[in-house]
Amino acid sequence: MRNKRNPQRTIFEVLGNHPGAKELEQIACILDASPEILEQAYADLIKNRRVDTGRDGMTAEQVLRCAILKQFRELTYDDLAYYLADSHSFRTFVRIPTGKYLAKSTLQENIKLLSEEAWVAIHTFLLAYAQKENIEDGRKIRIDSTAVETDIHKPADSSLLWDGVRIITRWLFNGKELKPCPTYSFADHRRVMKKRLLKIQNTGKQSEREAAYKDMLFYASKVVTYAEQAIPVLAAFVGDNLEDHFRAHNLADKLARAIDLLRRVMDQTERRVFKGEKVPASEKIVSLFETHTDIIVKDRRDTAYGHKIFLTSGPSNLILDCLMERGNPADADRFLHLLERHTELYQRPPRQTSADGGFASKGNLAAAKKNGKIKDVVFSKKRGLSVMDMAKSNWVYRKLKNFRAGIEANISTLKRKYGLTRCNWSGWEGFRKYIWSAIVAYNLHVLAHIKLAKA
Repeated sequence: MRNKRNPQRTIFEVLGNHPGAKELEQIACILDASPEILEQAYADLIKNRRVDTGRDGMTAEQVLRCAILKQFRELTYDDLAYYLADSHSFRTFVRIPTGKYLAKSTLQENIKLLSEEAWVAIHTFLLAYAQKENIEDGRKIRIDSTAVETDIHKPADSSLLWDGVRIITRWLFNGKELKPCPTYSFADHRRVMKKRLLKIQNTGKQSEREAAYKDMLFYASKVVTYAEQAIPVLAAFVGDNLEDHFRAHNLADKLARAIDLLRRVMDQTERRVFKGEKVPASEKIVSLFETHTDIIVKDRRDTAYGHKIFLTSGPSNLILDCLMERGNPADADRFLHLLERHTELYQRPPRQTSADGGFASKGNLAAAKKNGKIKDVVFSKKRGLSVMDMAKSNWVYRKLKNFRAGIEANISTLKRKYGLTRCNWSGWEGFRKYIWSAIVAYNLHVLAHIKLAKA
């Protein structure tokens, strides 16, 4: 990684006349309008790396455009590598020189290095660009929230117990592959655990379910004991080579974390199945892999496992802001904070605001209109508020209420075309980067459509 940008384009680099190619061309022009957006991306890519030795690798510009292309077309890394090798339009957009091809591993390694700060910086530039081009001024906004799932299976105590036993046993077997072989012993209980799991999933008798749960807890406790005995052996391991030494210490750390999570799953299973307690959502473990996952319940609908995000949009259909927080915060508790963020972003409050009914409260309405700069604050459900308190007329109320419905289409597009139904990047940090990368790709697409319509 030695360069931020590719060499200057030649007059022979054309993307073609297909509508998809024209969209990419407009996106390329928007990105070219402000080369300083590459600064943060370049800083992320060279962090803790030497840039004066080795092969040239990908430029910061190529990495950023590959990431945008991946989210823009909702591609896997395999698909992205294939299309970059096969598609003239994709290669031209990313600016890959003739004869050079990018492997899946190279793409994944570089794209994952882009930080949340880089994506937010690009997002901020796009809003400034939209304001400069008179596309979006932030004076009229709509607010809503949605849940984005993390990449986990639907949680159940039985499946979580199975996951814990399965991964701990696998790591114990991995430890035995070290040279010389560590001196700890354990038994493989995965077969009996799988049988009890299937019994719980397929039986309707409560007595049989409780008996199966009792067996699962018994074998899970035995596996925890095996891991506790293996951890000090692996932590003190001195291998024949440095690689085995690091592998042993890494296994010890992973086993310690897994034991803690499995114990918590065992505790919540004991409380729920045998003591009849209702375990609070804040105390529940819903995944041993994506441990940051929250339990999200909206309006008594189906439960989602992921995180709630709050979105602000404007008449241009651009996503102006995105707020992500842990837990399951109430919409009404975040309304004023979203207005403050918007005011800070545009250096002035919006003139008109419309939000979903979940944000409605007398306190929010009074605080939003307190300084007199926000003229109309409309909620899709009145919840005891009068029309004339929210807007200056019934006509304005209906117009803003209809305007708010448009953000549902924005959210639907983000979920259907940009992967916001489910995040497949790991960790809380990965989740935030994934959301911002999808929003940047979506906003670029919206801007490209507007520019093409004006052309």
